[in-house]
Amino acid sequence: MRIDAMWLAVDPVDMRAGADRLIARVVQVFGAAQAHHGYLFANARGTRMKLVVHDGFGVWCATRRLNQGRFAWPSDGAPLQQPALTQAQFEALIVGLPWQRLAHMQTITRV
Repeated sequence: MRIDAMWLAVDPVDMRAGADRLIARVVQVFGAAQAHHGYLFANARGTRMKLVVHDGFGVWCATRRLNQGRFAWPSDGAPLQQPALTQAQFEALIVGLPWQRLAHMQTITRV
């Protein structure tokens, strides 16, 4: 599956929402769900996440749940925002690591 851009929903969402309801939220905010764009949603506690992707033919919906800890999720801004996640940041986000600081964690500046 190809994902060209990743969008984060800043406002928490009810995890009972399925792909249709999540895509409806995307269409409500943006007017359309773009093919090959991923839309990430999290619950209020930050322990569950859903990824919805329109692949040009249909919609994929995947769920991720952490057994411990919380996802590092932005808490302010527009209802959906695009912080231009890199592949490394996305991989850090889905395992619960602080993806916003990933660039700073790549170098050691103090010993």
